[in-house]
Amino acid sequence: MSECIFCTIPDERIIEQNDLAYAIYDGFPVTKYHTLVIPKRHAKTYFDLTKEEIDACHNLLVKIRSRIENSDSFVNGFNIGINNGESAGQTVFHCHIHFIPRRVGDMGNPRGGVRGVIPNKQRY
Repeated sequence: MSECIFCTIPDERIIEQNDLAYAIYDGFPVTKYHTLVIPKRHAKTYFDLTKEEIDACHNLLVKIRSRIENSDSFVNGFNIGINNGESAGQTVFHCHIHFIPRRVGDMGNPRGGVRGVIPNKQRY
């Protein structure tokens, strides 16, 4: 899959990794330290991952959470999101998990969180 950008990430972009997954800072971050956790094997969606790959991604999320909280004392929440399929907003068809640090005041009213992918459904 030499055409896949996540299959050819340069080593210098990797901030953490294990045998089955790696993490990089998002190239188009929505907040400081917005991170992507990516399985090393080319798999189109989360549902194509093995249990071992899911566990490896989870372990990186835990490590990255600690790293971010130690780097920025204002981080007090996280959004974790995965776009699976074009209609869900996936544009790179190699599974990747968005890990987005949140801070009080980074938006007016965060209630509804990830429900904001359909803006008029966020508030309830």
